[in-house]
Amino acid sequence: MKKIYILLPFLVFGFSMFAQEAKRKDYTDALKFVEVWLDAQKDFDNLPGISAVVVDDQEIIWKGGFGESNMAEGIGTDPATICSICSISKLFTSIAVMKLYEEGKLSLDDEIQDILPWFSLKQRYEGSGPITIRAILTHSAGLPREANASYWSAPDFEFPEDKDFEEGLAELETLYPSSTYFQYSNLGLALLGKVVEEVSGKDYDTYIEENILEPLRLKDTRSFLPKELYGKEMAIGYSATKRDGDREVINFFEANAITPAAGFSSNVLDLAKFASWQFRLLNEDAGYEVLKSSTLKYMQNVQWVDPDFDTMWGLGFSVYKGPDGSKWVGHGGSCPGYRTVVSLNTKTKMAFSVMINAGGESPEKYVRGMHSILSKGQLSSDNDSKVKLDDYVGYFNPQPWSSEMYIGKWGDKLALIYLPSSSPGSDLTFLKHVKGDEFRRVRENGELGESISFIRDEDGNITKMKRYNNFYTKINK
Repeated sequence: MKKIYILLPFLVFGFSMFAQEAKRKDYTDALKFVEVWLDAQKDFDNLPGISAVVVDDQEIIWKGGFGESNMAEGIGTDPATICSICSISKLFTSIAVMKLYEEGKLSLDDEIQDILPWFSLKQRYEGSGPITIRAILTHSAGLPREANASYWSAPDFEFPEDKDFEEGLAELETLYPSSTYFQYSNLGLALLGKVVEEVSGKDYDTYIEENILEPLRLKDTRSFLPKELYGKEMAIGYSATKRDGDREVINFFEANAITPAAGFSSNVLDLAKFASWQFRLLNEDAGYEVLKSSTLKYMQNVQWVDPDFDTMWGLGFSVYKGPDGSKWVGHGGSCPGYRTVVSLNTKTKMAFSVMINAGGESPEKYVRGMHSILSKGQLSSDNDSKVKLDDYVGYFNPQPWSSEMYIGKWGDKLALIYLPSSSPGSDLTFLKHVKGDEFRRVRENGELGESISFIRDEDGNITKMKRYNNFYTKINK
């Protein structure tokens, strides 16, 4: 089961080597390949359901859902489907901390024990630097990854209540001296949730709702999992794939004291709004909206680089270099039964969010795939060819060599892709019309390669494709 939503069919981006002769990109055909690719990957990767969204600055240019959010009842996944977003919760906690920082209510160099007097975790290293708010935001404070409880253990995922969380600190100790290594820490961000409460004088949920969710109109984002919506508007979570291909239903859980690190729920539509808010603040003339523009920019600058030079982190945000060398920011989430991500390219102001209601597959894989397809976006065609490209669009059978082949329109050309594909942008082959039902492959340098032709039946319908003297039958889907 799938539901597809394609918006703004002629959305364009400015593109030019010379500003005075700027042309515009048309992503209509590329977005169709995004849809085809995700639909195929859902099946070949054995996902229960997947939802995704593509954002261009302030506009959603594509949104879609594939598969099922509740397999037992046959409820389909769509862009409004709510999932646990797990560690993406850390971004909201980080924004809350930085809002208090803006207001002068805390310093990033405040030590955690000065704000939380009950902090009793043992410092193993006499020569360690202080465990500061800044170090916790960058996951460089040397803290253990988790609190003193086995809350990621199946089947019941018993997250600690506040009292147990606080008392359990006395049985923990630091892993490293502060400001030595990157060590991802759910414990650290859970502690920052306590900082928000202590400094603001409000409970964590109330502060987040009043200061972030309501101002940004994130109506489907919550600092908890809505149990009353579970199995309906909220997807049921499933396990990673077992050897026999099956997935088990994961028990519903509540993150309790770990909420600031992993307890939120949302959907891709709200995370699209969240991304657009960030793009607004990144504008040069931006002012204040929840945070100052300068504060968000500061958060998204690299604040920590691990000694291996591979891991970079901002204040709450993951910061990394994309394949084109541009800066990306965002965060992923992995909780029992759910994998999610929100990723923003700060240069192009393109953003992606993906949610999967199962363990196993990385949602970043689908962000990379969508981005790779859109990076092939073509200039609007000036070709006056009269060939009817719609005749050739469809799925073809390349068995036994590959699973499926899809041919679709791409401007004044056709594009071909074999499915499934781990790198769909790189795997696209473009075909230029020559005459009749004959096309030729377009090489990387723009020259034409081998001939590819199509065969029609007596009614004029395309039934086969011929390539390298081999035939691929058109199939109905």
